[in-house]
Amino acid sequence: MSFKTIAPVFIAAAAIFSIATSALAEEAPRVKFATTAGDFVVEVYPDKAPKTVANFLQYVNEKHYNGTLFHRVIENFMLQGGGFDAKYSQKPTRAPVAHEGREALAKGGLKNVVGTLAMARTNDPQSATAQFFINVNDNAFLDPTPQQFGYTVFGKVISGMDVIQKIKTTPTGAGGPFPSDVPKTPILINSATLVK
Repeated sequence: MSFKTIAPVFIAAAAIFSIATSALAEEAPRVKFATTAGDFVVEVYPDKAPKTVANFLQYVNEKHYNGTLFHRVIENFMLQGGGFDAKYSQKPTRAPVAHEGREALAKGGLKNVVGTLAMARTNDPQSATAQFFINVNDNAFLDPTPQQFGYTVFGKVISGMDVIQKIKTTPTGAGGPFPSDVPKTPILINSATLVK
């Protein structure tokens, strides 16, 4: 095979590698949360839970999370936020996103283990809107199974786990409309910004 034959093949292979690399980069957007307790970054997986990720990123782009509280913190369970402002008023949301927990797991998605990001919801599996939670324990009972919907994991914390650890140990009590599990010193999300 001559150089003239090899060069176009090499160029084509390099182009395909470049496209594949950029596609991989596009598949894992990152969001930086700047909070009053410090900053952390999450990576989300549209290849595993496309509707959930699109919904979450739309809230990020609309700056919905800016000025919201972590209103529920349970040290051996999870941190929940994204729904209430500093005065504990619930922020308006769009229509709920379809539950994708089982589909995400079937595509090799993550389970509810330490550091993963999942959608919060009511008892109705199809009720998730803007609120999310970060697992601070391995919570296998939240995983989707053929018998239960569970909770859709759509990302994970990739930096700033020390901040998550700090938040989970904050003293809690009653606050706003909640009788318990509210940080006594409010932990505010100053901003959530797409960084990749």
